[in-house]
Amino acid sequence: MAVRGIRGATTVEANDAAQILAATRELLQELLTANEIVVYDEIVSAIFTTSQDLNAVFPAEAARAIGMSQVPLLCASEIAVAGSMPRCIRILLHCNTDKPQCEIKHVYLRDAKRLRPDMVSAQ
Repeated sequence: MAVRGIRGATTVEANDAAQILAATRELLQELLTANEIVVYDEIVSAIFTTSQDLNAVFPAEAARAIGMSQVPLLCASEIAVAGSMPRCIRILLHCNTDKPQCEIKHVYLRDAKRLRPDMVSAQ
């Protein structure tokens, strides 16, 4: 069994805790469904990042709220690159899986679809 990285991103309209948590929960659920992850024990860890204009809440709180209480979670801020996407939440899940890399489905929602137009899986 290998550890695979599963990426996803989404955006919100404002630096609002409820919007950030709802968008993060939506993205997490899409990532889990697309990659057929039903047991949180399969998740090694998760990293959540936000663009620097989002600081109303830790997005990892959304993961805790859906039951990921034993998964190591980390929140961080993206580096401030000129022209980068505003109000963006990114997730990197590390999961134990027998799937080859080519079967991993990455998910980009809302305006974040523009980040990876080459990624059509699960969109």
